[in-house]
Amino acid sequence: MQTEETQMQESFYKANAQNEDVTNATSPTETLNQPEADECACANDEDQQEDIAFDAKEVMAENEQLKAQLESVQAQAKEDKEKLVRALAECENQKKRIEADVERERKFGNEKILKALIPVVDSLDLALKHSDPNNEAAKPTIEGVQNTVTLLVKELGNFGIQGIDPKGELFDPNLHQAISMVPSPFVEANHVMDVMQKGYVLNGRVVRPAMVIVSSGAPAQSTDTQENKENSINIEA
Repeated sequence: MQTEETQMQESFYKANAQNEDVTNATSPTETLNQPEADECACANDEDQQEDIAFDAKEVMAENEQLKAQLESVQAQAKEDKEKLVRALAECENQKKRIEADVERERKFGNEKILKALIPVVDSLDLALKHSDPNNEAAKPTIEGVQNTVTLLVKELGNFGIQGIDPKGELFDPNLHQAISMVPSPFVEANHVMDVMQKGYVLNGRVVRPAMVIVSSGAPAQSTDTQENKENSINIEA
């Protein structure tokens, strides 16, 4: 029994001795390899820094590329917007031109037909002017012509035709056509004395100006008349 215990103790001592030998054998090696480990760690740090710097350059290059692409897209968007604005403006102008054309056609599309009817009114007016209202036999005809003229003028008015009869009014070259100027003591100068032919306007546009005679004012007294007046005044004095 004691022999077994003695053997176990010897085995325990031998194991401890071997562990101490292994420890003593490895410790100097680790001590010697520590600087190399530090150098390896420094090298790894430098590699990591280089990798980080390289990644930063790549990021910056990518950012510059994205920035250039963004500027290009913004420029294209601006150009497209300007084109769209011009297109909308052109459409709006085209719409206004079409509306103006439609309105002009509505107002003056039947101008030729209406102008063709004006001489008919002139002929009927002339017939009434030279008719004898005291002739009992001609009265029904005169009334029929008057009714025809009234109805025709009314219908022309519904289409925008209005007559111009400026007797006694101030002469307007935009509406009147003077065929002569006559002195008159009864009508002021540059006023219409008589209307030879009525004028007509279609929705504000002159279809035919009125042919008129314009007054040049009171006639100037002759020198002989003035002298006679002065002599008569002197004689009475």
